Amino acid sequence: MEKAGSEIARVAVKDIAAARAIKIIKKKIKTPIVADIHFDYRLALEAIKSGADKIRINPGNIWKANELKQIISSAKKRNISIRIGLNTGSLKKRACEPSGLGMVNAALKYIKFFEKENFRDIIISLKSSNVEETVSAYKKLAGLCDYPFHLGVTAAGPYDTGIIKSSIGIGTLLLSGIGDTLRVSLTGDPIDEVIAAKRILRVLQLRNFGPDIISCPTCGRCQVDLPKIVDGLQEKLSTKRAIGIAVMGCEVNGPGEAKDADIGIAFGKKSGLLFKKGKVVKKVKAKNAVKELLTCAGHKL
Repeated sequence: MEKAGSEIARVAVKDIAAARAIKIIKKKIKTPIVADIHFDYRLALEAIKSGADKIRINPGNIWKANELKQIISSAKKRNISIRIGLNTGSLKKRACEPSGLGMVNAALKYIKFFEKENFRDIIISLKSSNVEETVSAYKKLAGLCDYPFHLGVTAAGPYDTGIIKSSIGIGTLLLSGIGDTLRVSLTGDPIDEVIAAKRILRVLQLRNFGPDIISCPTCGRCQVDLPKIVDGLQEKLSTKRAIGIAVMGCEVNGPGEAKDADIGIAFGKKSGLLFKKGKVVKKVKAKNAVKELLTCAGHKL
């Protein structure tokens, strides 16, 4: 079974040539490969034969019993897991019921078939482009089975709106104790999906992927150019250490946040107090804030 929280490589297998290419890809990377299969069960068989570490099949387009039995038999021999990946867009219209119930019912039917074939090394995904439907489906199925869940809001759209949809949907489920792996689905560069997923996990304190900058909104009490300071810090900060850095603009929440962070500055008028592990280190000018924070963090300029 895929390790929860580990990074994996997902490849779309559109034809036999793509399935066979998995063997070549595996020689060049160490990351486990998940083969995404639709429509043709033979692609699943070829992907497994070529060394895929896991396959995803879609109940919306691979459902014939004799084909599923062959896939299950092949996965058993290779000792790999299968993701039962449902999307509302690929379900038959008659199965599209409100609140994700159609996905839940389709998943239960599929799961029952797999269990009948004595195969339980499965993970489930129930994705909709509608956040409420996605959350509802996962929560319903979580009360009916104890298989691992792969989370995601499918077809979430361009980055600006997609990241909000994904954060709300995935975050809600993770905070409810539901979810083992996840994918953020955005229209654009896949690297943005990976970065967004890492940020969601970091914000929820489930994984550490480097520094976390805590900074306040710029209200009337702020007397320094806080956006410029934060932007400058982000530009120069390259450490991968899990460290909390607070950059606060006034005396209301500033001292408390700065004390709680590993490193922080709480500004007053044109200058601020630099904290490290809750203790005041020195008074610094706003123009030197980025340099002082990086030096305090042991960061080389």
